[in-house]
Amino acid sequence: MSSRLDSTVFVFFGQQELEFIHKSCSTVGYRPGVFSTTLSHLIATNSAHLIMPLVLIREKLKEKVEEFFACEFELCIEFTGLVSWSKGASIGWHSDDNRPYLKQRDFAAVCYLNSYGKDFRGGLFHFQDGEPTTVKPSAGDVLIYTADNRNVHSVDEIIDGERLTLTLWFSRDGAHDEDVKLVSRLSEISSTEATDVPSSNLPLPASSNMYWFSPDQSSDHDSAINICCARIYALGFGIYPIEDKINVLDVSDLLMKPLQLTRNNELFNQEFENVLHALQVVQYYSWKAFGLQRHATILEEGRVIPLSGSQSQNVRDLESTFVKDRRLAQMTFGHTSCDGCGTPKEFCWASFCAAVDAWRDYTNKLHRDLLRSLPYWRNHQSIFDVAFDEL
Repeated sequence: MSSRLDSTVFVFFGQQELEFIHKSCSTVGYRPGVFSTTLSHLIATNSAHLIMPLVLIREKLKEKVEEFFACEFELCIEFTGLVSWSKGASIGWHSDDNRPYLKQRDFAAVCYLNSYGKDFRGGLFHFQDGEPTTVKPSAGDVLIYTADNRNVHSVDEIIDGERLTLTLWFSRDGAHDEDVKLVSRLSEISSTEATDVPSSNLPLPASSNMYWFSPDQSSDHDSAINICCARIYALGFGIYPIEDKINVLDVSDLLMKPLQLTRNNELFNQEFENVLHALQVVQYYSWKAFGLQRHATILEEGRVIPLSGSQSQNVRDLESTFVKDRRLAQMTFGHTSCDGCGTPKEFCWASFCAAVDAWRDYTNKLHRDLLRSLPYWRNHQSIFDVAFDEL
């Protein structure tokens, strides 16, 4: 616990699941080299169920902020987002209220999902005045501070890897409560669904320009890489289109269509709805592979087949189109704090096959929990943890 009067640090758990969500769903962020996953974005891309792992954490964080700052009123959550910074990203000295459109923000909480020195280099957090002057990010730590000129701060440039955080902003002004709008949007997408069995949990990618970024800040696709594909390639997989002909002039449309996954010279003979569907399964495997090994069974004949020469060339062509620089993709997206608890050193298609089924079960459970919680959220116009075992 810090002795600072207007900030504090404590520890939370569940960062690996939040890392999975962010790396499965993120888009280009608000500044160069930054990627973000907001709750509204999860809803818009048919991944609203992935809100559920964040619900209890943000609720506890709000309670902690209100307790630490002895609030005599209930705060509202103005923003919840998973944010990562890649090589070159930094921020100079500033306070969170120095822009007119952010005047409503009173407190901030930054929850670190991975660790300085292990998962990334650079990215130290500095306060201009008071103690602590420097915060070294460590997975599970949470930094809380007042979002005003008492806490002018900066973040060092990222040298290597990807710095991951869960960021929340709080306000005294209920007019800026994000939950009211979120509950309304959740109600719209679930109004036609059954209350017990989800109709479909397959993600739908957002507009293509939200997934392209360039280290030199260019908006030209010729120099940009697709972050969905880059994350897939960084974990050792490739993509192969279901359609025989590849129209590289319409790359955005291609990623919205069914595709398959490859690894080395082998093709996993299962169709994924789109690149975001494939990415979520690959990231789930990265997170859970060790635990899934005991569920691995003998693969059915034809589940994995060798790539032909022409198919291998197609895979290389797609990599050249979407990633261009595999070294850059590995340097930007290849680090993961799940190493040692997720992806094993020896890849196993049987474990990956088990991950496909486990991902489906995982999303189905979250979707059921979401639909059960929604009536209570509507009544309160607030997103909170609903203890079903007590109902």
